[in-house]
Amino acid sequence: MKFEVYCDETLPDLFTSQHPQARYLMIGSLWLPADLRDTVKARIAELRDRHGVHGEMKWRKVSPAKLDFYTDLVDLFMSFGLDLRFRCIAVDHQAMNLRLHNGDADLGFYKFYYQVLHHWILDLNEYTVFCDLKRNRDRTRLATLKRVLNNANRSSRILDVQSLPSPEVVLLQLCDVLLGAASARMNARNDLGPAKESLIAHLESRLGRRLGPTHKSEEKFNIFRIHLGGGW
Repeated sequence: MKFEVYCDETLPDLFTSQHPQARYLMIGSLWLPADLRDTVKARIAELRDRHGVHGEMKWRKVSPAKLDFYTDLVDLFMSFGLDLRFRCIAVDHQAMNLRLHNGDADLGFYKFYYQVLHHWILDLNEYTVFCDLKRNRDRTRLATLKRVLNNANRSSRILDVQSLPSPEVVLLQLCDVLLGAASARMNARNDLGPAKESLIAHLESRLGRRLGPTHKSEEKFNIFRIHLGGGW
């Protein structure tokens, strides 16, 4: 079976910042069967038309005027059950040791990209991974990530790992919104404003739990807080 994975990240500069404003760097991934892509996109387009919301969907754009739209977007995500799944990794920059990554923060970053993807790649499937396009991204990193994933998953195939501009890819935008909610909770943000707080509360109500680290068996909305000293 063919699957597609759409990835985004928040606070990628935490590994190198002299004045970090948060604790956890986050990398998120949205997973779905490839043959469901057009259906999900069509449903999102219907929501846009119904609410009169156009342009790029992003966590930072959640506002009182658009709250109903983003609430319905969360409901849409939930309505697909396990056909539409989200997984993210939270990396504590305070525990990060760049010496373990040859002093290369970018190398360390892509090792965590591997961690968020590898554990949900199942035998006998094919995967295409789409990452948000970053101007300063070393494109050889994506080719290396593809090769390493294929080497680690011999009975499945990673067809491609490529970058795309998120303003043109609605599923990257959906990943951004879900990751923003997870990051806000993991980083204990208390300056979100009522619209974002309301959206997080709605997502938590639909999930039946507060957003926070989950067990590895959680399949719908998985938050993997990696322990850099070992363990889950």
